[in-house]
Amino acid sequence: MKFTCSQQTMTKALNTVSKAVSNRTTLPVLKGILLEAKNDGKLVMSASDLEISIRKEIDAEIIEAGSTVVGSKLFSDIVRKLPNEEISVETIDDGTVSVRTNSSEFTVVSFPVDEFPKIGEKEETDTQLIFDKNIFKDMVRKTSFAASIDESKGILVGILTEIGKDSVSMVALDGFRLALSRENMISVEENSFIISAKVMNEISKIISEDEIEDDLSISMGTKKATFTIGTTEVMLRLMEGEFIRYKDIIPKDNDIDVIVGKTILLESIERASLLAREGKNNLIKMALKNDLLTITSRSEEGNVKEEIVVEKTGNDLEIGFNSKFVIDVLKAIDDEEILMKFKTGTSPCLVTPVDGNSYEYLILPVRIPSM
Repeated sequence: MKFTCSQQTMTKALNTVSKAVSNRTTLPVLKGILLEAKNDGKLVMSASDLEISIRKEIDAEIIEAGSTVVGSKLFSDIVRKLPNEEISVETIDDGTVSVRTNSSEFTVVSFPVDEFPKIGEKEETDTQLIFDKNIFKDMVRKTSFAASIDESKGILVGILTEIGKDSVSMVALDGFRLALSRENMISVEENSFIISAKVMNEISKIISEDEIEDDLSISMGTKKATFTIGTTEVMLRLMEGEFIRYKDIIPKDNDIDVIVGKTILLESIERASLLAREGKNNLIKMALKNDLLTITSRSEEGNVKEEIVVEKTGNDLEIGFNSKFVIDVLKAIDDEEILMKFKTGTSPCLVTPVDGNSYEYLILPVRIPSM
């Protein structure tokens, strides 16, 4: 195998493909990237950790077709540090790979190609979906933070995507908060799937890095899915199991409505959380009285009090929250004003737009001592 390729093109491709390289495997070949020089003038790079596989095709001058597997970290570091010029890559008979420019030459050890997992085999597709890539990124951003990071929680580490005839929803929850994002989207048929939030975030990063304006294409099978972004393919396993019946969790009878400016609320809670962090559970207390929201926090280091004018209908209320959970929600919202719906000091708070239903966030309260 021998090819030449521009340093910048190869660096960008390696940054994308290396997202699928396993850091915790005992199989050395899974720490590598498969390079395949094709006769059609294309260089295909692939990596896999057996859960997610990424394949990217770039232009190169193919002098001799062939393939090899190189260590991801070392090879990527070398290419990244080389000057911005043509790089020549060639396999040597002794099982090594030569990487050269006009002024530099490296020789690195390769892995056997036949030990690398076969990742090009797609499952027979049941459904083909076309997703506006910017909408996809935005929906992942608005929901992924609410998925559990504890692998023992099973399905709760995933994001549920539900595709209806005229809308699409993404939902994530971890037992303390729930995030739901909705967008209008026309689809030929209804579908749903669950993919881990970690993988969804990686796909979002790939979309951000890809300069091609194409929509995101998703090929859905029964157990696998392939996401295609320009010349990049991400193949992954769908999570199995039944997602939490989230619609039963969202309260329908919260009768205390508060309209508040999102930015001023976020800034106030961030200031209050400076002291909340010194406590045991990031606790802040919200007191609603007439049209005034008072936010307080107290620790051994001191105390803080913030006051915000709001529009309230319903009874007065005192309620406590983990400040981090509220901040995460507010940072995910783009609206200038939000509607917060309460019932009691021990019932979940529902955050929605003032108009419409493009998102719903549910935050469980924390029981508060006398503060």
